[in-house]
Amino acid sequence: MDASGLPPRFDALDPAVLEDPYPTYARLRAAGPLCRFGPGSWGVTRHADVVALQRDPRLGSEFPEAYHHLSVGAGPASHFFQRIMLYRDPPDHVRLRRLMSGAFTPAVVRRMRGYIEQTVDELLAPALESGSCDVVRELAYPLPVLVVSTLMGIPPEAHDDVRLHAMRLGRAFSAIVPAEARGAAHESVQWLRAYIGGLLDERRKAPGDDLLSTLLQAEDDGDRLSHDEIVDNTVFSFFAGFETTVHLITNGFAALLRAPDQFALLRADPGLVPGAVEEFLRFEAPIQGTARLVREPVTIGSRTVRAGRVLVLMLGSANHDEAVFHDPGTLDVTRNPNPHVTFGGGGHLCLGAFLARTEAQVVFDWVLRRTRSVEQAGDLVRESDTPFRAFAHVPLAIKPA
Repeated sequence: MDASGLPPRFDALDPAVLEDPYPTYARLRAAGPLCRFGPGSWGVTRHADVVALQRDPRLGSEFPEAYHHLSVGAGPASHFFQRIMLYRDPPDHVRLRRLMSGAFTPAVVRRMRGYIEQTVDELLAPALESGSCDVVRELAYPLPVLVVSTLMGIPPEAHDDVRLHAMRLGRAFSAIVPAEARGAAHESVQWLRAYIGGLLDERRKAPGDDLLSTLLQAEDDGDRLSHDEIVDNTVFSFFAGFETTVHLITNGFAALLRAPDQFALLRADPGLVPGAVEEFLRFEAPIQGTARLVREPVTIGSRTVRAGRVLVLMLGSANHDEAVFHDPGTLDVTRNPNPHVTFGGGGHLCLGAFLARTEAQVVFDWVLRRTRSVEQAGDLVRESDTPFRAFAHVPLAIKPA
């Protein structure tokens, strides 16, 4: 508590927080389970509370129109946010999730594993020849785009345009989008809706073996997705399917470069890779927080948060909670159990989690099989123009096996 008797304030834009939020998180957790985020909003700092609130029916993800207008401005992007599954509550969310889930099952992802392995090999083959690469530019961005595009049936000639517009849309997931970035977000939503809508019209005439065709045929007790529901949720799925995976891969490399003893453990036992991927997700969660609207009063610690307020579940802080994770500031690829909350929980557990895990596992399996050493070859540069924990450059020096 500060002198006013209120929980401490958290400034997500503080340069020290942007560089390394974890010492600040630790101070907030020590002060209590809540911190102040901004007008009418509170942050939840501790793991136990975040886990419980992810499943609490008194919280919702469906925000009023005015909230999205305040965040990104009135226009296509704010309308888009009101339609996607991420920001819908039951029963609409349950219905959309049930109809969408068939396109992201583990069986679907397993069938794609061979393609993912081939793609990683093709993307990194030049690095074996040259002895160097930038993980972000040469692997982490192109891989998920190729995988998700193939899953959805987006032709190769459109990959770059779709990725560009999806990246611009990604910046609109900030709590408050800068005025100068709002126009690009609205334009990108319009472009993506038109493009995916055109592909959907083609699949109606000639269905294929892809996500769009699957969604057109999805049915549950006579219920089907509308054209607009498929378009907007496909746009969101494309963005979600590559953005988190990009940062999972780059954050994983950055963490290993800074913990060579853990890299050595992986080389000694490649069977640790699946657990290492979970540790990368815990150690540096790409998405550090997720907002919920309080629909009924909720008591957290000694404070009751009123209906109409916003709770930000601080995933990054929960993943470093000393009450749950021993020595949380240290990367430990053997950590078990590892109950991180990076992919959410309850009804909003990330649909694409299995795909993201699979891509990351394939990447680090490849590194252990095909390289003798991987070392840092320059400064690791953080990405500043994004709401995610991300890197703009992760340069590597590589020696082939």
